[in-house]
Amino acid sequence: MRMFRYFGVALGNIGVNKTRSLLTMLGIIIGVAAVLTTLGIASGAANSITADIESQGTNLLEVSAVRGAEGSSRLTLADARVLSNRDEFPQFGGVSPTYSGSATVTRGASTTDGQVQGVTSSYPSVSTVEIGSGRFLSAEEEASGARVVVLGSGLADDLFGSEEPIGQEVRIGSDLFTVVGVLDQSGGSRFFSNDTTAYVPLSVAQTRLFNASRYRGELTVSSISIKVSDAYSIDQAEQDVEVTLRLLHGLGADDDNDFSIFNQASLLDLAGSVSTTLSVLLGGIGAISLLVGGIGIMNIMLVTVTERTNEIGLRRALGAHDRDILVQFLTEALLLCFMGGLIGVGLSYGVGALLGAIPAFPITIVIEPNAVIMALAVASGAAIVFGLYPALRATRLDPVEALRYE
Repeated sequence: MRMFRYFGVALGNIGVNKTRSLLTMLGIIIGVAAVLTTLGIASGAANSITADIESQGTNLLEVSAVRGAEGSSRLTLADARVLSNRDEFPQFGGVSPTYSGSATVTRGASTTDGQVQGVTSSYPSVSTVEIGSGRFLSAEEEASGARVVVLGSGLADDLFGSEEPIGQEVRIGSDLFTVVGVLDQSGGSRFFSNDTTAYVPLSVAQTRLFNASRYRGELTVSSISIKVSDAYSIDQAEQDVEVTLRLLHGLGADDDNDFSIFNQASLLDLAGSVSTTLSVLLGGIGAISLLVGGIGIMNIMLVTVTERTNEIGLRRALGAHDRDILVQFLTEALLLCFMGGLIGVGLSYGVGALLGAIPAFPITIVIEPNAVIMALAVASGAAIVFGLYPALRATRLDPVEALRYE
């Protein structure tokens, strides 16, 4: 191609004025680095949010109570028993009711306020909690209302430090509980953390710690966690739960649900949509720097055309065509932008590594290959757009007047 023949000439002309060329590229360098860094931050934030959601499981449904006019829940143990019937609902791999509340947990002089959840022995099968040491609550302890507790890793560290918690006692409210297990550190989500939660038998939370209300003779629960089989549609499972609970609660066609169903998979879709919008917004802000850099390229190329008027006149007099002059100056603009783009890519990786080395920085910057290709393509496009006018102006110079130019 004709353009490749002018690469050596363009590099030579760029090298003649190294400082000016570097300053010309600076706008492109900053623009590309800004675009890639902002997109990397958006991508890293999206990955972090997605990991938080996926850590809680994407095949889980969380049915929560909606308080009625009298302030009491209508979600009960009876509802959980119906949904646990594998003959009626084989698509549900596990169902576990919970009752939650806040309480003060004390051990000696150490006191902390934390979340306390009353759960059944099946809770680990419908959640992401994993035992780090000891064991989880047993069905016998649940049935007998034993005062035993499983501590989140953060809660155990606050109360016991480097001591072994298993077999020791903590006070929750006014009752003593024996620690039978400690969970692995999980970090939880932005809104709830297993690490700062204490797990006790469901019946103990309902009757001793929080005095749960009754509805139609059944103890109420705060929520019901449901694990859906992988082969079954999560949306269809949500519909099955809604229809069943509406029938159990005697709701009419015009009545609102007295419960809510939280679908982890739908939250994942929402997070993806938000991250896309964020990427477009941040990328647009960074692209403004590329626009400014492109204008700088055009300005310098106009100056270059003026400085090299004699050269252009000589080439025209020796038989150079308009397209030869056009391609020569476009090649110089393209090289300036492409070289600036490459330096900008390197700078963006350097900024990412620098921010990643800061312990307090919460996001890992993820610069994806397609973003690099896009940034270089935009920089090259800017070279053509902003280099075209100076190149066309060079082709319109009259050879005689150009040769006489001082």
